[in-house]
Amino acid sequence: MNGILKKDLRVVLTGVMIFISYQVYSNPESGTKEQGDVYRNLPFSMPEVSQPSFPDYEVNIRDFGALSDGVTLNTEAINNAIKAVSSKGGGKVIIPEGLWLTGPIELLSNVNLYTERNAMILFTDDFEAYPIIETSFEGLETRRCQSPISARNAENIAITGYGTFDGSGDSWRPVKRDKLTVSQWSKLVKSGGVTDAAGKIWYPTAGALKGALACKDFNVPEGINTDEEWDEIRPWLRPVLLNIVKSKKVLLEGVTFKNSPSWCLHPLSCEHITINNVKVFNPWYSQNGDALDLESCKNALIINSLFDAGDDAICIKSGKDEDGRRRGEPCQNVLVKNNTVLHGHGGFVVGSEMSGGVKNIYVTDCTFLGTDVGLRFKSTRGRGGVVEGIYINNINMINIPNEPLLFDLFYGGKGPGEETEEERAANTKTDLPPVTEETPAFKDIHITNVNCKGSGRAMFFNGLPEMPIRNITVKNVVITDAAEGAVISQADGVTLDNIYIETQSNRLTLQMKNAKNIRIDGKLHKQVDAQGTNLTLK
Repeated sequence: MNGILKKDLRVVLTGVMIFISYQVYSNPESGTKEQGDVYRNLPFSMPEVSQPSFPDYEVNIRDFGALSDGVTLNTEAINNAIKAVSSKGGGKVIIPEGLWLTGPIELLSNVNLYTERNAMILFTDDFEAYPIIETSFEGLETRRCQSPISARNAENIAITGYGTFDGSGDSWRPVKRDKLTVSQWSKLVKSGGVTDAAGKIWYPTAGALKGALACKDFNVPEGINTDEEWDEIRPWLRPVLLNIVKSKKVLLEGVTFKNSPSWCLHPLSCEHITINNVKVFNPWYSQNGDALDLESCKNALIINSLFDAGDDAICIKSGKDEDGRRRGEPCQNVLVKNNTVLHGHGGFVVGSEMSGGVKNIYVTDCTFLGTDVGLRFKSTRGRGGVVEGIYINNINMINIPNEPLLFDLFYGGKGPGEETEEERAANTKTDLPPVTEETPAFKDIHITNVNCKGSGRAMFFNGLPEMPIRNITVKNVVITDAAEGAVISQADGVTLDNIYIETQSNRLTLQMKNAKNIRIDGKLHKQVDAQGTNLTLK
């Protein structure tokens, strides 16, 4: 299939999935209409996710002085409307049609922020409008700018309707030169900002570059102590677009979120959260441009939605390293159903911040169109945490540049395909450490009914020598037009049943090494040493 035909197929499939989503859920104002079948035949027990409800009371932000001219800053008007409704016992705050410029919006209990058709909420690109606050980012306790949309310790809250929230992320994000064309890079550099010493990364301000240089552990700065120093690097402290923390009965439905400074949707330590029929768009080149990071949440529905991300798309997390283990809140009881993912480093992802544990996750009936990786499980030494009880069924993918199925316990922060085989080999040659609370564990993961046409390596299972991935079942999988076959390493108790892999070169399709108790179509390979065993899966 030539490139044009592949592109056409992708467009057609995307359109079909979007059409189906709209037909099933066509009225976001009325709330979620799940028929209950989503809870049938679950592989684990979980309660139905409680939905928020609101009194029959509403206000319009225009009544509080808001103006839809795209120039007037409506921060005070919108937040005053929210406060007024919450103080009355709850109801609906209406954002009508128009272009509404605003700073940070803070949701309060018993408020449904409802957006009418053709309502565009544009968050200001003025860094000073976003106070620096104590928060959690990428699983670590740190300081960041306040999110454009936030809630903390709220209950019974919602964002619904038909409108669009734009985070003005282009004004915040660094951009790598190799992700742009020559002309795009030249235009960006001429627009202002600074580049790093190597001329490979553009930053919006010198302060943003200083913040980047202060980061040794991903994006958490070190050696920044005074308020003045924090203020200087404010442009580096990119907020997530939506940050809802320690809240209950949360609904996001019908609306579009786009162009976030970093992660787009970040529910943290929430209970009973529903994300239904939303659309999330971040540019494919956006650094840390995750679509959805569900972190340390309990009882969640992620359904009927469309994601297009610059980093991971649908991602399950629970904190990072010691901070995550100390919090000790696993992400659990999550249903992911009827979603479509376009771009993304992974379609569905667990990790790499999973130090508080992940369990009872069911992913079904999802489509990935050109994500870098399909199903992605990742962590590294020092993280700790246990990932278990993950069930994945009925996933269709096309044009996956890397692996449709990936377990990588040597994750080093690079995107899929960015790490060379030499770097990967060097990572695995370290002395064997003892098993401690810092050792991540992935076990009891079950994947069935997966189809993928066009990929890089078909599968890559790579556990830790001191903690192999355990009890993994993969059944009824067809992967065609793959560049390479599957690799299983540092695994104990992997079952492959009815797996078909077709490679472009028609070479052997499965390599096993440093593994044990590998069962393939009923045949047990009890011990496979470092020399390995090669097989063909048909």
